[in-house]
Amino acid sequence: MSAVTEDGVQRASAAEVGDGGRDGDEDFEEDEEDGFEFGDAEEAMQCVEMAGRSTGAGAMRAQAHDYEALAERKRKALAEEQPQREGSKRPRPDDLSEAEAATMFDQLMEGFGLRRKRRSKDGKKRGRKKGTKNKGSPEVIKKLGDATLLFAEEKFDEAIPILHEIVRIAPNLPDSYYLLGSIYSETGELDKAINFLMLAAYVSPKDASLWKKLIPLAKKKEDASLARHCILKAMRADPEDVDLKYLCGDMYRNLRDYQKAAEIYEQIVRIYPANVAVRKVAAQMYRECGQIDKAINLLEDYVSTQTTNIDWSVLDLLISLYLRNNALSEALKQIEKARLQLRSQQKLPIQLLAKEVICHAYLGDMKHAEIFLRDVHLEPSKDNTDVIKELATNLETMGLYEYAVKFYLMIGDVANHNAGSLYVDHKEMGNSYVKVAQCYMVLGDKRNAIPYFYKALQSMKDNIDIRLTLSSLLIDEGKTDEAVTLLSPPKNQELHSANTPDQHKPWWCDGKVKMKLANIYYNKGNLEDFVDTIFHPILETLNVEYANRKIKPMRKLPNTVLHERVKVLGEPRPDSIFQGLRPIASPGELQKANRAKKLIEKRAASNEELKPNDLRRTKQVPPVPDLLTNMEHHQLVLNLCRTLALLQRYWDALQIINRTLKLGNDVLTNDNKEELRSLGAQIAYRAPDPSHGFKYVRYVVQQHPYSLSAWNSYYKVISRIEDRFPHHFKYILRTREEKPDCVPPIIISGHRFTAISQHQSAARDYLEAYKLDPENPLINLCVGTALISLALGFRLQNKNQCIVQAFAFLYRYLRLCGESQEALYNIARAYHHIGLNTLAAVYYEKALAVEEEDHPIPKLPYEAGSCAQEDLRPGYCDVRREAAFNLHLIYKKSGATDLARQILKTYCTV
Repeated sequence: MSAVTEDGVQRASAAEVGDGGRDGDEDFEEDEEDGFEFGDAEEAMQCVEMAGRSTGAGAMRAQAHDYEALAERKRKALAEEQPQREGSKRPRPDDLSEAEAATMFDQLMEGFGLRRKRRSKDGKKRGRKKGTKNKGSPEVIKKLGDATLLFAEEKFDEAIPILHEIVRIAPNLPDSYYLLGSIYSETGELDKAINFLMLAAYVSPKDASLWKKLIPLAKKKEDASLARHCILKAMRADPEDVDLKYLCGDMYRNLRDYQKAAEIYEQIVRIYPANVAVRKVAAQMYRECGQIDKAINLLEDYVSTQTTNIDWSVLDLLISLYLRNNALSEALKQIEKARLQLRSQQKLPIQLLAKEVICHAYLGDMKHAEIFLRDVHLEPSKDNTDVIKELATNLETMGLYEYAVKFYLMIGDVANHNAGSLYVDHKEMGNSYVKVAQCYMVLGDKRNAIPYFYKALQSMKDNIDIRLTLSSLLIDEGKTDEAVTLLSPPKNQELHSANTPDQHKPWWCDGKVKMKLANIYYNKGNLEDFVDTIFHPILETLNVEYANRKIKPMRKLPNTVLHERVKVLGEPRPDSIFQGLRPIASPGELQKANRAKKLIEKRAASNEELKPNDLRRTKQVPPVPDLLTNMEHHQLVLNLCRTLALLQRYWDALQIINRTLKLGNDVLTNDNKEELRSLGAQIAYRAPDPSHGFKYVRYVVQQHPYSLSAWNSYYKVISRIEDRFPHHFKYILRTREEKPDCVPPIIISGHRFTAISQHQSAARDYLEAYKLDPENPLINLCVGTALISLALGFRLQNKNQCIVQAFAFLYRYLRLCGESQEALYNIARAYHHIGLNTLAAVYYEKALAVEEEDHPIPKLPYEAGSCAQEDLRPGYCDVRREAAFNLHLIYKKSGATDLARQILKTYCTV
């Protein structure tokens, strides 16, 4: 039945937006014949039964079955009359010609039991035919009279069977359907009343009163589509009814279809040219749809004919349109004409004086603005405020900020001078103060802008933009403490939170406010306050962004979205026999809705069940917006990480670094990435648990694979990890394979075997490193100590040869070090370890005789450019105490107790 209403709407729209209807007698007669009728009484009674059923679940199912039966009849009729051709494609409704559309419409109506009434045009006479075709027999007239009397006596139960009998006798008589609809309307059964009145209206479509009867019922049911359909049908039936045009214009106006609304209102203006209110509305509608010239023509026709009793609002609207078209001379002519008509009897209205100031300001003449400021005194009202606001906004747009300030201040002055008045719009006052402050900022007068921002905050305390702008001004003026107070949370937060709507967070929880306050704390050096203010918002933002990245875009629209789109097409009307009214929506929305409907039907037919994507998580809004895309925010994150490391909050710093590098890989600059990784390496070097920062130390080594200081920092971090660390072992093996000429990973591998007492493997790695760098003292020392440890094991047979080889490397190490104190001590320690105490004592004494100067600790790669003071503790490089302690053990074991005591007293006493 959808085509019934759609065709009706299309025809009514054509009549509506045209020239007010068809005027010729021939067209009128053709429209008179354009109706519908039932083929027989059986079809009419079937419709009556469907329309009169209740709306319960059982009746709805039965009614749906009836619809399917009617649809089956229609399909069979179409199949018999229009057999499908092979390879032919069914045309879209939009592509059908007018004749094809009419034919399809008739076929759809026949499927429902109604067919179009037509008469041959041969020998047709002009003018209206006398009498009526559906007058009925005397029996029908008598029964209809009886039913009408019963209706008047409110004996509805007795009237309904009589009316059903009338339908059986005269199925195309609209009076019986109308009376049935009136009965159900009186009993409060709205759906049944609409069904029967719609039947009456379709049987007699040129009876405008039937369609008018349906309009209030549709509005009462809150069915906008049905109301629009009935209005358009009534307009087609009676094109000259102005009340219907009012309803139609208001309807299009509410639907924001300003073009059609303007055309309808213009039709009313043509009928009643003196109706000023409708003329104004029509001009406003044309203005909304951008047709300024049409709006001007409408108003000019009225203004040019008025010499007395001018409607100032119309003239004000006309001048506004002139200004929008940049027709300043025409606007000034109209103002001057109004002044001449008034002469000296009274002054021009305030809105015209303001328009005159704007026109002269565009022409560069500010004399009228001065006169306005001096002579005009306003009463407190919204209209006056809007006039001054419009004037000030235009001056601001022209760059006349000094005059704009004066007019913005007029709004506040009017409210302050009339504080006892009923009209005090505090929000409007706050907005005017904001405009004043912004004008002062453009003029470069920041000092005068500050108090007006404070005044604006009094009426708009939750406005975040005002607080941020005001805080920046206070900082520029050197009032940092005042800016901190402005952005800090109030002391009684619970009281302020109670006054804040539940869906909005209080202003002090906003991410922009926290970032501004944190920057102030950082610049002042209040590091603790800086971290407390911004750490949790940034961490929460990074976590939210990380969670949002995991939400994959949906390849298929979920069913909830599809059903939401289908709602545009209108809910099905199981309680109505007339279905498919055109929905109230734009063409794009209708196209989406139709695609969604087809997709739902396709999924239902294929029993396709989507995964629970209807419950798919939606992306959350982070506390700090644009954290990863704004360069200033990147610097804030870097400052936070540095400060956390400085405050020894290593785990917190690593959390920020890890999330930032993972999420901002595409937006961070290379310098920022390097600084964050370097900071992570420092944290791993200093933190109690360095395993979390291992990847950053590894990254430093990857960037400097041949740097000894980088490998030193790497090994110091690894040596502090107590458990076996598989990432370290894999990285060392991979590095040795990729860079076989790199010595440090080979040495570190040897150290690992030494730590687990696998001295043979350790010696193998050390000897491999020796082949690459034989002049390195450390490698010679490591080879010697590994061979000694191997010789002291139980599995080696030729231990003496191994010891001799070990001391050959150790003496080479001694020669490379220039017989330094450390080298002498290591030789003595080796002899001491294998039990050659005599030789050990000799080398311990040599070590005691050498004084070693302190040397600075080598800097790590990230410390190369730092200016930090070097840790030069006295005796840091001196090993004489260790040598003296070992020598006293040898003396004590040999029985020389006095020598042992003397050695301890000389070198090991503080």
